[in-house]
Amino acid sequence: MRFLRRSLTGLFLVAVTLALIALAAQTVRSAIEERMAQESFARPARERVYAVNVVTAKPERIVPVLEAFGEVRATRQLEVRTTTGGQVIEIGQGFEEGGRVQAGQLLVRVDPSDLEDALALADTDLAEAEAEVRDATAALDIAADDLASARAQAELRAQALARQQDLSRRGVGTEAATETAALAAAAADQAVLSRRSALANAEARVSTAENTLDRRRIARAEAERRLSETQVTAPFAGALSGVSLVEGRLVTANEQIATLVDPAALEVSFRLSTAQYARLVDGAGDLIPAEVTVRLAVSGVDLVATGTIDRESAEVGEGLTGRLLFARLGTAAGFRPGDFVTVEVREPALDDIVARPSSAVDAASTALVLGADDRLEELPVEILRRQGDAVLVRAGALGGREVVTERTPMLGAGISVRPFRPGAVAAGAQDGAGAGAATSEATIALDADRRAALIAFVNDNTRMPAEAKDRILKQLEADEVPVSVVERLESRMGG
Repeated sequence: MRFLRRSLTGLFLVAVTLALIALAAQTVRSAIEERMAQESFARPARERVYAVNVVTAKPERIVPVLEAFGEVRATRQLEVRTTTGGQVIEIGQGFEEGGRVQAGQLLVRVDPSDLEDALALADTDLAEAEAEVRDATAALDIAADDLASARAQAELRAQALARQQDLSRRGVGTEAATETAALAAAAADQAVLSRRSALANAEARVSTAENTLDRRRIARAEAERRLSETQVTAPFAGALSGVSLVEGRLVTANEQIATLVDPAALEVSFRLSTAQYARLVDGAGDLIPAEVTVRLAVSGVDLVATGTIDRESAEVGEGLTGRLLFARLGTAAGFRPGDFVTVEVREPALDDIVARPSSAVDAASTALVLGADDRLEELPVEILRRQGDAVLVRAGALGGREVVTERTPMLGAGISVRPFRPGAVAAGAQDGAGAGAATSEATIALDADRRAALIAFVNDNTRMPAEAKDRILKQLEADEVPVSVVERLESRMGG
């Protein structure tokens, strides 16, 4: 009993001791919470410094490049049609879809049997007309000789009448003889008139025969031409498309059987806005022959051709805007009509221009420049062109200043920055909100206080794995510390 009583007393004392300790701990905790509620322990704030990429703005002469999309067209193409209908008896070599042909090469031959017969008949008619011309000419010569003979006879009869009249006046001749001579002279004159009429008829016959000969020659030439049209030849060298013909098929007159395209005579059509078009006209309002570069991406390899602007469309077109321009291409190997291409137009050169990434200028057309004590200043800029990811601005006040190449919402006028210049450090450091990212090669030298603060932060971080902590501590102990490590730690420190 005595042992039991002492044991219970000991347990009681232990319980009281534990209760007193818990009470004391609760009292201390309440006092600390009350004190912390009454006083504010604000950690001293430290100005945040951002790493930025800066480039010196150097005014220069720049040729803006205007980018558009267009379609390649053929400036020389021909619809191949059959002039004469009939059965196709021969198809030339290369007469197929995509086939290459030379100038004068036979493409298609239509059955010429009927036209050969027509040519033979025309030859016969021509021979008959030539014979008729010869006969008429001979008859004309005979008629002329007859007229000459009749005129000679008339002259003789007139002389005989004159002698007879002279004899009658001298009383030697008789009236009967004189009358007979007069009748003979009149008959001779009538014969002359008859021969003249025959000569006129012979001349008319010759004219008719010659006209008939001309008609026969025309008919023969037409028959020969129609016979030649049974052969369809290529007027120039090129490639065929839309071929829809096989040997033995019946074709009709003027039926299109293919299209011949000259692949060496190409142009590109592309549409520009009115503002873009205004940059390509001179003081007189005429379109300048600006140089263009045409690109076609084919399996990762760009086909490139160059040319010059040739003309513009006469009208805008219903439901369209801007201007449709045409540029003739030089050597355009690999391009085909219908290709959808990218067109780069070289505008007139601009002076006193600075080219910068689009990220260097905000929506209000302002840029950040590096000022005194590495603090940022905001300057307004005049944007002249936008080319892809770059902008062309008037140099103005930017000339010779160091401009921030990448703007973020965290950057503004008066912000202290750590500039990184090309050739010194190839980086663009970024804070936790996204001001840029330093590359692994970008390093920086730390002063003693900053290095100690970073090491203390890493040692006090209980959530960081031991392996990562050791690696970061080794980096912080080096003479040059990676910028990415410093920025990441300082962003977590809140400074």
